[in-house]
Formats: sequence, C-alpha cells, structure tokens
Amino acid sequence: MPVLVALIVLVAIGALAFWWRADDGDVASQPTPANTASVSETKPSTPAPLVTPAADDVSGAGTSVLDATGYVVARRKATVSAEVTGRVTEVFIEEGQTVAAGELLARLDDAAPRAQLDLAQAQLDAAVSSAKEIALQHAQAERDLVRTTRLAERGLASPAAVERDRLALDALVARQDVARQQVTVHERGLAVQARALEEREVRAPFAGVVVAKAAQPGEIISPISAGGGFTRTGICTIVDMSSLEVEVDVNEAYINRVYSEQPVEVRLNAYPDAPYQAAVIAIIPSADRNKATVRVRIRLLGPDARVLPDMGVRVAFLETPGAA
Repeated sequence: MPVLVALIVLVAIGALAFWWRADDGDVASQPTPANTASVSETKPSTPAPLVTPAADDVSGAGTSVLDATGYVVARRKATVSAEVTGRVTEVFIEEGQTVAAGELLARLDDAAPRAQLDLAQAQLDAAVSSAKEIALQHAQAERDLVRTTRLAERGLASPAAVERDRLALDALVARQDVARQQVTVHERGLAVQARALEEREVRAPFAGVVVAKAAQPGEIISPISAGGGFTRTGICTIVDMSSLEVEVDVNEAYINRVYSEQPVEVRLNAYPDAPYQAAVIAIIPSADRNKATVRVRIRLLGPDARVLPDMGVRVAFLETPGAA
C-alpha cells in the first residue's frame, strides 16, 4: 500500500512539472510590441533578380534571335597544277608562305620543250635571212629591168631581154611574198614552243597563302587523275585570305528569322571571348532535304590573322531594333 501511494505521488509531481514548463514556453514565445517592431525593422527585403544585358544589347546591335554553328570557308581556294604531265624538277614554296599572283611555284622537266624552242628560233632566224636575201635580189632585179628598158629605148637591147628581166622581177616578188609568210609561220611556231615551255612552269593564279604542299622534286604530276595512285594532280593549295567568310546551315524551320545584311556576331571556337562583327551576305536559295537545312553565307566585317579556313564558329543572328 505504501508503494502504491508513492507511485501516485511521483506521477502527480511529474504532471505538474510538465504543465509548468509548457506554460513557461507559451509565455516566452509571445513577442512583446517592442520585439515585434524590432523584427519588422531588421528583416531584409527579398532582392530583385539581377538581369545582365547581353553584349548585343549594350552595343545597340540587337538581341540574338537565332544561334547556329558553322565553319570558316574561303571563296577563292585553288589546288594549283601544271597544264601538262611531267616530272617535277624544282619546288619553290612551303606551307604558310605568302605568294603573289603569277609567282613561280614549281618547274617541271623542260629539256624537250626547250630544245624545240631553240629549234624554232633557229628556223625563224633562217627564214628571216632568206627573206633578206630575196629582198636584195628583188632590188637588183628592179635595177636590171630599169637598165634593160633604157637600153631597149635606145635600140641597144632587144624586147626579149626586157621581158626576161620583167619576168625575173615578178618571180622575185612572188618569192619575197613566200619568204614573208615563212617568217610569219616560224614566228608563230616559236610562240607555240615558248608557250609549251611556259606550261612547264607552275605559277600562282592569285595572291594568297600556301596551305598545303602536295609534290616534291622527282615526282610526276598531271592535270588529270592517273591510275595507280602514283601520279600527283597538284603542286599545292592556295587560299586567298581576303575571301574568308562563314557558312552555316540553318534549320529550315527557323530560316524566316534570317534576312540579307542582317547583323551577326561570330565567335571562333578557338577564341570564344573575341567576337567578330559580321553580316549576312546571302541565303542560298536551295534546301538540303536530307538535313532539312538552308545554307547561309556570312561576311566578316573585321577579320584578322586568327581567322583561318575550316575553323569552327558559333554564330548569333541579331535582330536590330525596328527591323521587320
């Protein structure tokens, strides 16, 4: 019995203590008016979202309405070869070299055409000498005819002698015409042989930079592809760096956002932090049915030496304020 009473007393004491502590917590949690004002004054306001304008907005060029990727391409790019098949004897260029229009790039074996040129020159010299000889004979025949005619007028020469000298003069006139034609023929033959010799020289078709060297001395090159894979078809590849532009393929669903002379921002993958200002040159009026894209040509307004053919680029087509 005493144990039961002791348990009842302990339970009562515990309940009273629990009630007392809960009552104290409720009172403490109720803020006084002074505390309420203090919290209201020190509570920070929620900051507005920070909006950083794009570079295009700052410059006034416009906002990007379409992004695409593409490549730098050269409008003037040529693989230079000789006009005839022959063996390379000299190569005067290396990759990265700048060449001028008409500069000699390489030379083929020209022993045979040079010998033909020398022969044509000798034939021309002989024809010119023969023409000079006939001209002298013609002048002498004219003097003989005049002399014989005067003698015949005085009765000192027969009419037959006069006729003979006249026929001789006519023959020399004909021979002189033939000699002149022979000179013309040999002059043209010499020009043909000189042209054949020039065909053994490979020259730059325009000013540019050599980006690939494809032949070495001793190799055979040909303007057409030959079987077996042992014949080169070119000496080198030249690119006109002033003709560099950008080409991108735009999905045909978004091509309506692109228009001629539209401002564009171009970033090279190699230098993403250095944008280039550009503009749309043209929209190629043909779609690729396999990729559902339309090709767009873009002109770089301020390219520099960092822009190289076949570099990858990222393009942002900009919408100028007030544009249709």
